[in-house]
Amino acid sequence: MHFTQLTLTVPAQHIDTAADIAHMVVSHGIYVEDYRDMEADVQAITGMQMIDETLLQQDRSQGFVHVYLPAQVNPAEAAAWLSERCTAAGIPHEIATQDCRNEDWENNWKAYFHPLPIGEKLLIQPTWQAQVNPEGRAVLLLDPGVAFGSGSHATTRLCLQALEQHITPACTVLDVGCGSGILAIASALLGASGAIGVDIDPAAVQNAQENAARNGLAPPQVQFLQGDLAQHITGRFDVIVSNIVADAIIALAPQVSDLLAPGGVWLSSGIIDTRTGDVQVALAAAGFAVAAQHEEEGWVCLAAQPEQHTRRI
Repeated sequence: MHFTQLTLTVPAQHIDTAADIAHMVVSHGIYVEDYRDMEADVQAITGMQMIDETLLQQDRSQGFVHVYLPAQVNPAEAAAWLSERCTAAGIPHEIATQDCRNEDWENNWKAYFHPLPIGEKLLIQPTWQAQVNPEGRAVLLLDPGVAFGSGSHATTRLCLQALEQHITPACTVLDVGCGSGILAIASALLGASGAIGVDIDPAAVQNAQENAARNGLAPPQVQFLQGDLAQHITGRFDVIVSNIVADAIIALAPQVSDLLAPGGVWLSSGIIDTRTGDVQVALAAAGFAVAAQHEEEGWVCLAAQPEQHTRRI
């Protein structure tokens, strides 16, 4: 099987967070280079201090995360997602791709993206395949392009399933870190009266706007804006959804209470299970209580409400 390698280069002090982010692209097939404590590590493992001279010359100010992508993963989408999440986490970075010819992958990866039922009501439908929907689900036409969010990753599925539980005909939705726009568009198809998506990446915003148009949606029902988290968002929303990394959710927590309508719910995903406790502490500090927690493939989605409005979901 052919694999593509993405190499994510970051300052060494950010290597652990960068590795957590990379684990969201693939759950395995990741190799981390971190030379900061090389002598101590070698001594602890082998009891010897002899190290090859070429290793001693490695740049210790940088770390490298190598991500190996199987054929069914679109490298352009994965690289864009890594860049977006690193930027949101405040990590300077560079991404290099090896053994990847875009003109091949832009078409070949699509062979692995088929109509995908989500929950009880949604069907994610690739735009390049004939529609088949015997169950009468709400059909979301999607071309992810270079933005993250095709519904195939556990974090996106968890968000879509949570949205299905909370969308009502009169509700409004804010999607922070919208990527392909899949969550905002799904909210509208599920019956929300309005949805706004925001993303720091202008290419993601453009792709989200194109996907909304594919589904016959336009402002004010669905609109997408460029911005850093919810920095320039005003108003209050019944549902806020954020499929981003744990550190970005922690940074977002103090802003959400001012954006959430009374009785509203914040759905946060993209949380690797080992970081759940950190996120819960940040939510509590911001005045939220977790009403429900859902897990899939080592990823966690939390449904949280202000303490005074908490009810079990």
